[in-house]
Amino acid sequence: MNEGREERASGAAETGAGLAGSPFRVDRDRIAASPFFARLAGVTQVVSPNGAGLLLHNRLTHSLQVAQVARAIAERLGEESGPVVEKLGGCDPDVVEAAALAHDLGHPPFGHLGEQVLDRLARERLGLADGFEGNAQSFRIITTIDLHGPGRTGLGLTAAVRAAVLKYPWARRGYPDPHPSEAELPPRGGGPLPGVPDSGSAKFSAYVTELGELRTARAPFPVTPWQQTVEAAVMDTADDIAYAIHDVEDFHRVGVLQQAGVASELRGWERSAEPGPTAGPGAALERLRRRLAERDDWVYSDDAFAAAVSRVRAELVDGLLAVPFDGSMAAERAVAEFSARWTSRLVGGIRVLEEPPVRAAHVALGEAQWHEVAVLKFVHQQFVLRRADLASHQRGQATVVTGLVGALHDWLADGRAGGAVSAAPGLPPRLHDLVELARGEFSALAEEGVVRAAQVGDLARGRAVIDYVASLTDAQAGALLDVLTGRSARLWTDAMAL
Repeated sequence: MNEGREERASGAAETGAGLAGSPFRVDRDRIAASPFFARLAGVTQVVSPNGAGLLLHNRLTHSLQVAQVARAIAERLGEESGPVVEKLGGCDPDVVEAAALAHDLGHPPFGHLGEQVLDRLARERLGLADGFEGNAQSFRIITTIDLHGPGRTGLGLTAAVRAAVLKYPWARRGYPDPHPSEAELPPRGGGPLPGVPDSGSAKFSAYVTELGELRTARAPFPVTPWQQTVEAAVMDTADDIAYAIHDVEDFHRVGVLQQAGVASELRGWERSAEPGPTAGPGAALERLRRRLAERDDWVYSDDAFAAAVSRVRAELVDGLLAVPFDGSMAAERAVAEFSARWTSRLVGGIRVLEEPPVRAAHVALGEAQWHEVAVLKFVHQQFVLRRADLASHQRGQATVVTGLVGALHDWLADGRAGGAVSAAPGLPPRLHDLVELARGEFSALAEEGVVRAAQVGDLARGRAVIDYVASLTDAQAGALLDVLTGRSARLWTDAMAL
């Protein structure tokens, strides 16, 4: 192994290597064996998997699909762009597959809705400046919380895999300097939360407690402070591809994605004169076009956008959606062929950028494919995520998460009178352990002057509650709230976390 590969493999544990010879394959196997990975089968992708049977993807099947696409991209880059990729830090298929499997480990119950609620509660109720972010939680799991590696904490993964998980390689605020949230044109995800300009970056990949791990993981790679490593960019691109395709498939299968509505919007835009409509069919698609033109002029093209709308209309509206899904083998074949055709097309358009603009990465979709992914995502967001029935369902899920955080935090507060940070009577052992873990982390930060010593107890309790709730499945979250509010006669063990 040359010096560069030794640096990429740094951090690999010397024990517990498992059955694989490559340290990166060991990482992949260790992630796949983690209970945090197994729990993703019970975590929402878009709609809760409870009762959905085989029809809808969950976070586990999504992660497996991302891993499949990521490996295909890495192998393609090795064949077509090997020397350039090596110059940029390398791209090992085992690394990107491992990172893809790990990228959603931190997703809480109820998916992005749960993520938003936990972030708001963490910042506004629990006083955690970092709040909550699913990517940062994934990094915290593989470096700190999970105990299924050979060390005392974390999984003992290589630098390459840890760096490849860092989709947004900065903290919420402060690191690096200058911070992306302060930029006039920030990198993707680096801008502040909508309506909360002083909140730091909306998306980030490390809490302040894991900043040292972030720096160490990225040290071997020739990337600028806001840039992903090549392997992180491959994982991120694969995530976009999988999301764009399989969420459309899912809601065709369950009859939610109706041809008429999608056809009206896309054809309404196509029939309009320039500029596009400001009201009626096509107006929402025109708003998307204007946003893309404003933010992503490094790749945006009027002609490419129009071609993307035409292709999606022809293959999705006039193709897949033209025949309602009835569960037959013919219907399943149509879905499979749509998925395979689009995956092949999008992966086939991957390109390497030696000097990417601020809103791109070293690995990116080609111009045509980039626009097509944007239009496919628009269809999903406009005709699924904005449905009134889904919104009402999500309000109920938000109530579950809010109730859990409040009940667990109040339980921890019962122990404060005695002076111990987690001496509340009957506290679940895992929650107790998470409090003690966070107490050690914040005590170390207090010694460095990052937080005040008087804050340590409150911060430890807050972070532990967030860690605990985030480790539940959708079903566990609902069952645990029923137990804590007296609405269920179940024993506590029915709703235990990992």
